[in-house]
Amino acid sequence: MVDLSFDRVSRVSQVSPRTKRSLKSTAHVYGYASIRLLCLALALASGHAMAAPLDESAERYRPYMVEGIGQALNGARDLKKRIAESDLAGARKAWLSARAGWERSEVFTAGFVPELDQKIDAWPDSTTGFHAIEAKLFGSGQLDVGNEADALVGNLDDLHSKLPAMELKPQGLLDGLVRLAYEVGESKADGGESRISGTSLDDMRNNVSGIDFAYRTIFSDALETSDRKLADRIDGKIKSLSDVLDVRELRAVNIPKLREVSEDLVVSLQAAAPKLGLGRPTLEASTR
Repeated sequence: MVDLSFDRVSRVSQVSPRTKRSLKSTAHVYGYASIRLLCLALALASGHAMAAPLDESAERYRPYMVEGIGQALNGARDLKKRIAESDLAGARKAWLSARAGWERSEVFTAGFVPELDQKIDAWPDSTTGFHAIEAKLFGSGQLDVGNEADALVGNLDDLHSKLPAMELKPQGLLDGLVRLAYEVGESKADGGESRISGTSLDDMRNNVSGIDFAYRTIFSDALETSDRKLADRIDGKIKSLSDVLDVRELRAVNIPKLREVSEDLVVSLQAAAPKLGLGRPTLEASTR
């Protein structure tokens, strides 16, 4: 049941004390049934005003999302072509290109398309998707991954076709930011997913690039308005992640520092949620 009390409306809609007194006076003249309708309208208008900026910002994220998955799809199609031509070096290069587009897009993949995410990038499972192909291309130098490449192209094409109409919920995107920030410092820090191909460092860099773009596009402006100090802290943590990963090889990464900054970023993003009118982000990849 919607709470239409004057106190509730004054909190939700930020009605001034003067307006609140006026509403009470109006209630005596026109009756409480009419004033309840007015209160409901004010509450709904306020809720829309709070949600609309983030919804609009989330929509500005869509072209980046389409571009990233588009790169992954084009790379996978080129991979198929190189396999058919028995071009091992070309197939490896195409896999790397597809992988980069995917890693930049992981802010949304697990939370919004969990089934496709599992088919495309299940890890440590190496029986399907990127890692099944990686194991043969880079591990044993084999090109007999035609079926796996066909499946990868099909799944990426399916995902790419869904993107124009996909509902981009700010809550789900904030959850995705938190989850990916945590993964960079935890499951990806001690070797990463792409150990066989040796591209785990690039995976993490592309993840941070995706985090940075999504945060700045969707949440940064709204958070600066409500809590500039916290916004500056998050900016600093994202930059620190990039700095820690600015090394020549994976073994040169300061893992304790990476984990510390990753955890600090997670905590800061969780603290930002109520400032943005959103729920506390979770680490589970569930759609919200």
